[in-house]
Amino acid sequence: MRLRAAVIGLGVGEAHIAGYRAHAGCEVVAVSDVDPVRLEEVGARHPGLRLEPDPGALLDDPGIDVVSIASYDDAHFAQVSRALRNGKHVFVEKPLCLDPGEARQLHELRAAHPRLRMSSNLPLRLSPRFLAVRDALAADRLGRIYYAEADYEYGRLWKLTEGWRGRLPYYSVVLGGAVHVVDLLLWLTGERVVRVTAHGNRIATEGTRFRYDDFVIAVLECASGTILKVTANFACVQPHFHALKLFGTEGTFVNGREAGTLWLGRDDDPRAETIDAPYPGVLKGDLIASFVEAILTGGDAVVTEDDVFATMDVLFAIEHAVRSGTPVELPFTAQ
Repeated sequence: MRLRAAVIGLGVGEAHIAGYRAHAGCEVVAVSDVDPVRLEEVGARHPGLRLEPDPGALLDDPGIDVVSIASYDDAHFAQVSRALRNGKHVFVEKPLCLDPGEARQLHELRAAHPRLRMSSNLPLRLSPRFLAVRDALAADRLGRIYYAEADYEYGRLWKLTEGWRGRLPYYSVVLGGAVHVVDLLLWLTGERVVRVTAHGNRIATEGTRFRYDDFVIAVLECASGTILKVTANFACVQPHFHALKLFGTEGTFVNGREAGTLWLGRDDDPRAETIDAPYPGVLKGDLIASFVEAILTGGDAVVTEDDVFATMDVLFAIEHAVRSGTPVELPFTAQ
């Protein structure tokens, strides 16, 4: 069986084309974008594809087996829902959707179509450096993790104030940015979050058209007693970076721009190892081959359906904690 794939949204979505083509069991047959100029430009770079200005035509086409949804965030829910109802496997850019009610509906819809596979684009799981860290954790080299922090340092404030994010009715730096580091921490540690406290501000975008928080910080309490801290820092004056620190009883990992450091001794006996595996070292379509393989074999993709919903549950709890000013218990979306 050779899957026939379509890609909707040709910003980051153009990278999905290479992701599907990396698996011999899949071919890309069509692409769609609401911008006719972009659609024609991508078509010129990838000859032979059907160019469809109406994404609904691809979502309804019975000849398409799998669809990538890389449209603007506020279109994801309707397009994912329509794809699942029409019997299509779905690979969706983050975030899956924009509110807990939508997440509950998608969870129910996916449960009603158990043969369909769904995944989301969280490529830090394929970063060679973070894979090396996961191996170190599996080998118990850090001991028991008691605290970890991950910061999504965007360094591209203009994308809020001048780009499409600032034009949407609602854009969340938590759903659109912190999603990466929340998923990274859950994947690395295997922890289950039970309580969230969070705060945000919009000092850096004050006086611009962007109307929502550009910085959010959250503390995540886990069932094991471990504490995690995450930030969505779109306001930072620096290049884009995923800061990560893991503190264990036997060691500490710190991600740096050039290399990571694994500390295995305290101040009285400082011992360190350099982890110089590439970071990020992964392309935006690299998860798709795993997703296609999961469809064809029935195995698990690198990012499973359960992973997607678990991460979204934490994100929505963070959003609610910021708005309410009070701690939020999980599970939040009650899936």
